[in-house]
Amino acid sequence: MRIRVKSHGEGHGEGHGGGTGLRRLAGRLRGWGGVSAMAAACAVTAAAVLLPLAHAAPDSGHPAPVREPASMAAAPAPWSLTDTCQDPEASLRPSGVDGPAIDRIRKAGRLVAGVDQNSFKWGYRNPVDGRLDGFDIALVKAIAKDILGDENAVIYRAIPTSQRVPALQDGRVDVVVRTMTINCKRLEDVAFSTAYFEAGQQVLAPKGSPITGYDASLNGHRICTAAGSTAEAALKAQPYGSVPVSVPNQLDCLVRLQLGEVDGIITDNALAAGQAAQDPSVRLVGSPFTKEFYGVAMNKDASDLVRRVNKVLENYRAGGDNSPWMQAYVTHLKPVLPGVAGPPAPKYRDG
Repeated sequence: MRIRVKSHGEGHGEGHGGGTGLRRLAGRLRGWGGVSAMAAACAVTAAAVLLPLAHAAPDSGHPAPVREPASMAAAPAPWSLTDTCQDPEASLRPSGVDGPAIDRIRKAGRLVAGVDQNSFKWGYRNPVDGRLDGFDIALVKAIAKDILGDENAVIYRAIPTSQRVPALQDGRVDVVVRTMTINCKRLEDVAFSTAYFEAGQQVLAPKGSPITGYDASLNGHRICTAAGSTAEAALKAQPYGSVPVSVPNQLDCLVRLQLGEVDGIITDNALAAGQAAQDPSVRLVGSPFTKEFYGVAMNKDASDLVRRVNKVLENYRAGGDNSPWMQAYVTHLKPVLPGVAGPPAPKYRDG
């Protein structure tokens, strides 16, 4: 298959030269493996359609023909960096009692999960066998195992960062397990489980870059973030004189950096650590400037599913160094993100 990578300026009256960009990209994809390199090359123009989000309800049993989301404009506006609600990480208490959402999933015989397939070590196509793999994928399997008795009873739908909330609101997925930060603004639109990982926003830049972190060194530089992400909100609130560049998926930022079309990336350090492991020419700079917690996102009306996922997470965390959580961390994340002692402690609320 021939792959054509569209340069940043193509079609907009400003050329970077497609051939030069491709040669630069090829020289910087060392160590990715054939499948991952192909996914990265496609990401500039087609990240949303690699494993697209079909427009069908989870309980239909027959997803509609594959197509990319109708409009990126459906994404919610960026939120304030200052959360105004109390304890946004507090979720409903765990329970194994079935309800309408659980019954619907059982009737369909599949859990429909919104995931990423481009985030190394979190949700990505394993270049060895082409299967979805990663820390988030392991958690999806644990949820499916508990509800349906089969960890493989899952329909995976890859969704852009900005489409995570709309996919849940439209009923196109049951859960989103995609390094999604819990915050007050998102709680207006979706429900979250208790936190399953702690991360923070940080800057990723080429080695030798004058960029030193999330500070005045960003001035005059093109800085990339994923649309609808906390990184995008941070950069809009305090750009430090940078030129913001927004893209549908976080991996698009890495490809643009490799093509020389942006000078740096702001993203979760947990994601960036995997990217730095893929591409030795980039590194994390400065320190994390936020503290964020990932949660499993669900429809606000699916309280029984929220409680059930929290029950799964209780079991997932249990067992210390022998817990399923720690086993998944050692398998997927420890090589690129060492030093994590364990999962964040859960917080609960009544109601």
